[in-house]
Amino acid sequence: MRDAAYWTARLAELTRHARVPGTALGIWADGQEVLAAAGVLNRATGVGVTTGSLFQVGSITKVWTATMIMQLIEEGRLSLGTTVAEVLPGLRLGAGDLAGRVTIAHLLTHTSGVDGDIFTDTGRGDDCVRRYADLLERAASVFPPGGAYSYSNSGYVLAGRILEVLDGRTWDESLRERLCGPLELNQTVTLPEEAILYRAAVGHHADGSVVSTWSLPRSIGPAGLITATPHDLLTFARFHLDGGVAPNGKRLLSEASVAVMHQPQAVIPGFGAPAGAVGYGWRLSRWDGRMIVGHDGDTVGQSAYLRVDPEARIAACLLTNSAESATLYRQVFGEVFGELTGIALPADPGPADADPGAAALERHAGRYERTSRRFELTVRGGRLHMVLTMTGELAALTDTEPEELVLYPADSSGANFVCRSRDDEPWAPLSFGELADGAPYLFMSGRVTPRVG
Repeated sequence: MRDAAYWTARLAELTRHARVPGTALGIWADGQEVLAAAGVLNRATGVGVTTGSLFQVGSITKVWTATMIMQLIEEGRLSLGTTVAEVLPGLRLGAGDLAGRVTIAHLLTHTSGVDGDIFTDTGRGDDCVRRYADLLERAASVFPPGGAYSYSNSGYVLAGRILEVLDGRTWDESLRERLCGPLELNQTVTLPEEAILYRAAVGHHADGSVVSTWSLPRSIGPAGLITATPHDLLTFARFHLDGGVAPNGKRLLSEASVAVMHQPQAVIPGFGAPAGAVGYGWRLSRWDGRMIVGHDGDTVGQSAYLRVDPEARIAACLLTNSAESATLYRQVFGEVFGELTGIALPADPGPADADPGAAALERHAGRYERTSRRFELTVRGGRLHMVLTMTGELAALTDTEPEELVLYPADSSGANFVCRSRDDEPWAPLSFGELADGAPYLFMSGRVTPRVG
C-alpha cells in the first residue's frame, strides 16, 4: 500500500482539480492505517485541514444506530419483528397509525413507507428525539410497510427513539456508552459545542461559499449527526471487519449479527451502478462481482463516503466539506480500490442514443411530491424537463433555489433517465415506476416520490 506522503500529495491534487475546499482520506489495509488531508476547513478563515480534523459524516450515522439496535436484539430486548407499537406504546405513526405494522426490520431497511425527509427542529433539549417521534403522527405514508424501498431519515430517528426508551438515556449518551467508549473513539461527537473544541470543518455550497447553518437539527441525530475524524470512522469500520470485536479485543456485537447486517434485505429500485440492495444499516453493491458494503452521508454543505470490502479486509473513507464531491469520490476511491484489489467502481449511467417516443414522455408529465421535495415535469421540444424544488424545513436548511433539469433517456425502456446540474458532474439516475396498487412514482436519490393531482 502506498504511504501517507503519496496519498497526501495525490489527494491535494485531486481536491484542487475538483474545486472542493477541504478533504480528509482514511485507508485501512494490510493491518495498516494511512491518513491524508488537503485543502481548508473553511474558505472564510483559510484554516487548513489536518488528518485530525473533524467532518460531519451525515447518514453514515445510520450504520452506528443500526449497530446499537442489533446490540439491543442480542440483549433480548428487541427482535427484528418487534413493532413500533410494542416498544413505544401510545405513539401514533401517520394518519392511519401504522405503529402496529411497522417493525424494527422496516426501520433499518428503509421499507416502512413513512415519509423520510422530515427535518423538523424540535429544539436542543435532551427530549428533542422524543418530541420528533411524537410529531410523526402527522407523517405521510408513501406505501404500506414492506411495500418498497424509500430512503427514510424519519425511520432512523424513530429507531433512535426506541434506543433511548430501552436504554433510559439520550441517543447521544447511548452512542458514547455502547460504541465510542469501548472503541476508544476520542474524536467522535454529536453536538456543535463538542465539535468546536476540535479542528472542525464547515460546509460549503456548490459555488464555494460558506453555509450559514453549521449542522442539521439535533432531533435528526440518530439519522445523521455524527462528526468524526477519518481515524475514528475507520476504527468503527474495522470493528465491523473484525466481526464485532473492538481493537482492544472486547466483543461488542456477535459475528453472526455483523454478518446479517451485510446481507441483502430489500432491493433498491432504479438502474445504473448496481447499488442494488440494503442490509441492516449498510448499503450493498457489487464492484467487478465483489460485494462492497458502505454508506454515504450528506449534511449542510458536507458530504462523506465509507466503503468496506469484507473479503479483502479493506476500508476507506473520504470526508469533504463540499455539497458537490461525487466526482472526487469516484476518482479517489477508484484509485484506492484499484491499487489495493484491482477492482473498478461500477460505471456511472449516462445518456443513451434512444428515443422513447412522445407518448412515453407525456406519460411521465405531472407533479410528484413528498415532504421536502417537489418535482414538476413537462414535455418541451421532445424532452422531459423537470423543476426540482426543495420545500419546508429542508429548503430553509439548504438555502437552495428551484432548479430546472433536462432528463435524457438512459435506455429505450421509456422509464429510465439521467440528469445533471453541470457538465463536470456525474449523471444522476432517475426512473419511473408503479407501486403495487398501480400508483405512479418517480425514484431519485433513493426516494420514492408519488405523483399527485
